[in-house]
Amino acid sequence: MSADVLNLGAQLDALMDAGASAFHIDVMDGHFVPNLTLGTGFAAAVAGPVRARGGMLDVHLMVERPGQMVELFAPAAGAISVHVESDPHIHRLLGRIRELGCLAGLALNPATPVGAVEPLVDLVDYVNVMSVNPGFAGQSFIESTPQRVVALRRLLPDRVAIEVDGGIGPATLPLVRDVGATWFVSASSIFGTSDPIGAYTALEHLAT
Repeated sequence: MSADVLNLGAQLDALMDAGASAFHIDVMDGHFVPNLTLGTGFAAAVAGPVRARGGMLDVHLMVERPGQMVELFAPAAGAISVHVESDPHIHRLLGRIRELGCLAGLALNPATPVGAVEPLVDLVDYVNVMSVNPGFAGQSFIESTPQRVVALRRLLPDRVAIEVDGGIGPATLPLVRDVGATWFVSASSIFGTSDPIGAYTALEHLAT
């Protein structure tokens, strides 16, 4: 969402040359969140060069009726996260994501209790903890996020990864890394700089 779409191919190549292997695509429908973003054609176009170099797409569906979308995005995705707030049949939907050959992720808005994950633990491969209110890039990191990660790490088995999405940069990544997060979604802190590759490399160093 924050990349330069007119130069996306060159940016992807440069990031993969620097070691990036997972790319996060925010899909917004203008209903579940107040913004409209990327669709299946974009995801498929990005998936080609990324998969050719051994990488994957992490597709984050910030949409109403995500059950109608997973079938469309699964051919391009390696992982799909859906919001627990977005579907009354989330248990069935997570199972379907796995049936389609993708890692199944459960996304939690900042005000959603972490306990919402508990009945679904057996069906999730990762939990996407929103550290901003979803809808727009460039927002500030919500300070209570590390405490939510601590609570989730106690609740989840080790095999379930914790992803943190929103406001991740050099100052905030260590805050969630040190309490159990292992996947970090960064957009503006990379593409909003004059040196995206240098910014990515610095964040990768912090993450690992």
